[in-house]
Amino acid sequence: MDFALPADLLAYLDELDAFIAAEIKPLEQQDDNIRFFDHRREYARTDFENQGLPRHEWEKLLVEATRRADAAGHWRFSAPKKYGGKDGSNLWMAVIRDRFAAKGLGLHNDLQNEHSIVGNFPFVAMFEHFGTEAQQQEFILGGFARERRVAFGLTEPDHGSDATHMETRAVRETRDGVPGWRIDGRKMWITGMHVATHCAAFCRTSGKDGDAKGITCLLVPAGTPGMVVDEYMWTFNMPTDHPRMHFENCWVPESAVLGPVDGGLSIAQSFVHQNRIRQAASSLGAATYCVEESVKYARHRKPFGQDLARNQGIQFPLVELATQCEMLRTLIYKTAWEMDQLEHKEIEHKLSDKISMCNYYANRLVCEAADRAMQVHGGIGYSRHKPFEHIFRHHRRYRITEGAEEIQMRKVAAYLFGYLGPRKALYAAQ
Repeated sequence: MDFALPADLLAYLDELDAFIAAEIKPLEQQDDNIRFFDHRREYARTDFENQGLPRHEWEKLLVEATRRADAAGHWRFSAPKKYGGKDGSNLWMAVIRDRFAAKGLGLHNDLQNEHSIVGNFPFVAMFEHFGTEAQQQEFILGGFARERRVAFGLTEPDHGSDATHMETRAVRETRDGVPGWRIDGRKMWITGMHVATHCAAFCRTSGKDGDAKGITCLLVPAGTPGMVVDEYMWTFNMPTDHPRMHFENCWVPESAVLGPVDGGLSIAQSFVHQNRIRQAASSLGAATYCVEESVKYARHRKPFGQDLARNQGIQFPLVELATQCEMLRTLIYKTAWEMDQLEHKEIEHKLSDKISMCNYYANRLVCEAADRAMQVHGGIGYSRHKPFEHIFRHHRRYRITEGAEEIQMRKVAAYLFGYLGPRKALYAAQ
């Protein structure tokens, strides 16, 4: 077995480092843009007088960074070559996101709003596997041209992680001789609606509550009458772009259907796996950063005339965290590599448990590492002059989003005990 990273991947990491130094770091320092990353970051990013939404200056800066990355051939790295990407693999993306987050806060990679100079585009796979040719042209190429942006309208106020008990309903209805769908219902935490051109609204179109079949995805253009944003929910980690919204007598034509009618749940499931493994890698990188910064500080700080690092009360918790980081890195890289060996639709049935292991454990680990970093750094660690409170606030949400850690542990248990996955046949035979 060879655990060495490919030489061409290491070379690409060097190329990315050089690009960050030449293009991104100067932009980060220009025009006091550092205010978005230093102790002023939460205020600088948040328009508190406008529903707590991101400030235009902040989002404009992120666009400029990704524009430069796109011109250099990095932003679309994970996308297929036919869309201007490089067919970037899950393994390469995991390594890149791990390394980027381990650098700390910066314009190269800020996951508060999923920004990175090497972009993560799960919508590409979603439209490639489920969209019509016209939808692929409109939403994949339009997405890269920044003409289309789709918000993911799955979660509902009363059901959270249970997507099968969906109260939002869509019924067939013809208006002015055009066949289509009328949508009525409520949604919650629909990230990015303030800039979205469309909402991918998941609705029950047949069957009963709890059925996996009978859910359909409808692409609703922003501004469609009857689709209303009620409020943006203020969160632990500001700014916010997560609204509560509702649909009332909202109509879209038949062409708005994405994927098979009544088969929309598979679209939602296809969306999460790439996100979860890459999110896990980012959480791992951030945890590593917290550990390394704590080690540096403990060697530098000299209370009572000797290194803080000489105290076992400092050493042992960081040893535990460093050990967990090393073990998790091996699991994440291995799982990402295994994902690359499978067809996209095979991943759910063969690797979903391993992806969930990586995700829930990494998100828990980074919160523990950020908390420990605050403790090691003392008062300055608790302040906003260090990034640990920001890291904790950001990554804490990932223990809930993309499937709460309890949901992911339940998925692991289903595979472990043979209720789902490859071990199902083993126990069925007994």
